[in-house]
Amino acid sequence: MPTPDTVERPAAERCPDEPAEPTAVEAGLDRLQRPTPVTRRDLRTVLLPAAALLALMCLWQILSWTGLKRPDLFPGPGAVATGIGEALSEGTLQQAVATSLGRGVTGFAISVLIATPLALLLAQSGTLRAALGPLVSGLQVLPSVAWVPAAIIWFGLTDATVYFVVLMGATPSIVNGLLTGIDQIPPHYGSVGTVLGATRRQQTLLITLPAALPAYLGGLKQGWAFSWRSLMAAEIIAVGGSIGFGLGSMIQQGRDLSSMPLVMAAILVILSVGIVVELLVFSPIQRRVLQRRGLLTPGAK
Repeated sequence: MPTPDTVERPAAERCPDEPAEPTAVEAGLDRLQRPTPVTRRDLRTVLLPAAALLALMCLWQILSWTGLKRPDLFPGPGAVATGIGEALSEGTLQQAVATSLGRGVTGFAISVLIATPLALLLAQSGTLRAALGPLVSGLQVLPSVAWVPAAIIWFGLTDATVYFVVLMGATPSIVNGLLTGIDQIPPHYGSVGTVLGATRRQQTLLITLPAALPAYLGGLKQGWAFSWRSLMAAEIIAVGGSIGFGLGSMIQQGRDLSSMPLVMAAILVILSVGIVVELLVFSPIQRRVLQRRGLLTPGAK
C-alpha cells in the first residue's frame, strides 16, 4: 500500500515554487529515451516512395500508349520488363551487376584508403592545404568522363582504366568531406587532448576522426555516388580489350543493337543499385551515428 510520501500529490495541492515529484520527472525522461515504436512516420517512409514509384510507372505507361514516339524508341514498362527477363535468363544481367558492383566497391575502398590520410595530412599542414586544397576542390567538380580518354591512352582497354577513373571521381569528395568535418571540430577538443598528454597519433585516432565522423560519413556517401557515376561513364566509353562486361557495357550493347528496352533495363538496374546501397548501407550508418550524438531523435528516419 503506498504511503503518503510515495503518492504524487496533484499539481493544485503543491506550492507554486515546489518542484515536481522525482518519480514524475524520471518517468518523463524514460519516455523521451524509450525507442519509438513503428508509427505513421515509419509507414510513410515506405509507402510514400512506393506510391511515387507507382505514379511514375503509370505516367510512363500512359505516355507509351499515346504513341508520341514509336514503341521501339520509347518502350513501355512491359517491354522493359521483358528485356530484363531476357537478360536474366541469358545470365548477362547477373554478370553485368556482379562486375560493376565489384569494381565499384573495390574502387571506392581504394579511394577511402587514399583520401583519408591525404585529408588528415592537409588538415595538419596549413601550407599543404593552401597549395593543394583548391586543386582537390577543382578535381571534385571536374566531370569524371573527362578522364576516360586519357586513362585509355595510359592504361589501354584494361580494368586499370576503369579503376583510375573511379579513383579520380571519388577521392576528392572524400577528402573534402573529412576536411569539412575537421574544420567544424571545436578548438578546445585538441587543447584538452594536449593537456591529457595525447600523442599526435592519439589525437588523430581518438579525437579528430571521431569528432569529424558525421561530416566524414557525408563525404563517404558523396564519394560513393561519384565513384558509381564515374564507373558507369568509364564502362560506357571503354569497351573491349580485357575489360569485363558491366552495366555500362550493357548500355553500350543496347545502343549498338538499337534495343531501347535493353538500354532502359540497364538504366533502371543502375538506379536500383544506387538506391539499395543508399538505403541499406549509408543511411543506417549515418542515422545511428547521429542518434548516438543526440542529433537525431530515436524514431526519426
